[in-house]
Amino acid sequence: MEKELSNIIVDDKIFIIRGIQVMIDRDLADLYQVETKRLNEQVKRNIKKFPNDFMFQLMDEEKNELVAKCDRLEKLKHSTSNPFVFTEHGVYMLSTVLKSKVATDVSLSIMRTFVRLKNQAVPYFDIIKRLEKLETSDKETRELLSKVVQVVSNMQDIQNEAKEGTNKIGFVK
Repeated sequence: MEKELSNIIVDDKIFIIRGIQVMIDRDLADLYQVETKRLNEQVKRNIKKFPNDFMFQLMDEEKNELVAKCDRLEKLKHSTSNPFVFTEHGVYMLSTVLKSKVATDVSLSIMRTFVRLKNQAVPYFDIIKRLEKLETSDKETRELLSKVVQVVSNMQDIQNEAKEGTNKIGFVK
């Protein structure tokens, strides 16, 4: 039974791991209507298209955290191998090695979702700059704006701290 491609829900299949948005091989295989084993076989056959910043394998603690956060991934808990995850660029590369109309259509839908999610996230520093430029002679409004700037700054600090505690992907010197 072919899925209705216009109704693909991708948002709940994108996770932030190591500070970047990724999708799990099992979710991608489901969307592409292939077995996870077959998807990973194609990746291995075309491994040069999947450098470390396009795809990586989760570590045990990352897998356990993912299973704890998402009930639908309960089967991963007892899996002997850790899943592979794909960045936005890795998902694009999958569409070049999975040569079917479904793979192309699903990849387009996933790419649009990644772009939409990026566009929804306004950088904190932009918000702060805009707030700091606002001028008012009203003391209460100035104090309120100052508090908002502080809260947004704290949010940025929390995000930066979270990124510092993650394992980076890509080449290690």
